[in-house]
Amino acid sequence: MTTLSAFRSFTDGLPEQGQLMPVLFVGHGSPMNGIEDTEFSRRWTQLAKEIPTPAAVLVVSAHWFTKGTKITAMDFPQTIHDFGGFPKELFEVQYPAPGNPALAKETAELLHSAHVELDHDWGLDHGTWTIVRHMYPDAKIPVLQLSIDYTKGAQYHYDLAKELYSLRKKGVLIIGSGNMVHNLRMVAWDKLNDPEYGFDWAININNKFKSLIQDGNHKPLINYSELGKEALLAIPTPEHYLPLIYTLGVKDANDNISFFNDKAVGGSLTMTSVKLG
Repeated sequence: MTTLSAFRSFTDGLPEQGQLMPVLFVGHGSPMNGIEDTEFSRRWTQLAKEIPTPAAVLVVSAHWFTKGTKITAMDFPQTIHDFGGFPKELFEVQYPAPGNPALAKETAELLHSAHVELDHDWGLDHGTWTIVRHMYPDAKIPVLQLSIDYTKGAQYHYDLAKELYSLRKKGVLIIGSGNMVHNLRMVAWDKLNDPEYGFDWAININNKFKSLIQDGNHKPLINYSELGKEALLAIPTPEHYLPLIYTLGVKDANDNISFFNDKAVGGSLTMTSVKLG
């Protein structure tokens, strides 16, 4: 039997707090960052110490690309190993963070521009757990994922993200997880261990993206195909780029903007990440 206090907890949701939670775009790179002690994973660990402890984490991951919009709504999302060809150690990782079905329902109701399906089959893919397990290793903070509708363009996702803004007032850490420059077909595999190596086109467009973000000029970032050949090389498919659009969509006019993990990997990938707030 549902108690009155439980009913109130469900319907009232998370209370508003006195400050806006920061929002992040995180370049997640290789799944191996989830278990290795790298300059990238160390920065994720340090970042968690620099921002307020969130009431919950909501991740828009490049690796949940769906028809329509879905949000994980189970009590305990599974850890998904959505990759192949990596060491057994990586497949053995479990990140047993709880979900939050009430927050999932509340978030779905915020998104008036989309019919949001409450999902009980997905979980936390590597775009989420490889980052969050370094930030919150005790796995006690609820973690949810919001999918990316592959039938919609960047403007749609930017506008949809704006409807998530109120979650920042409730202590929800919103993370877009992907990579600004992500062209696996052009990776220089022999240069993966050289964090300073990047193709000229990749460095140029990455710097262009950063400049536009710093200037608050989001329109060219939304219409990225109009930025020329370098942008099309950086974004041959949109799934790793669109999480950045979600991050920008929940930006507040007073947010400070900073970049971290601003390195190239393998020539045609960048780990460049953004903190707003």
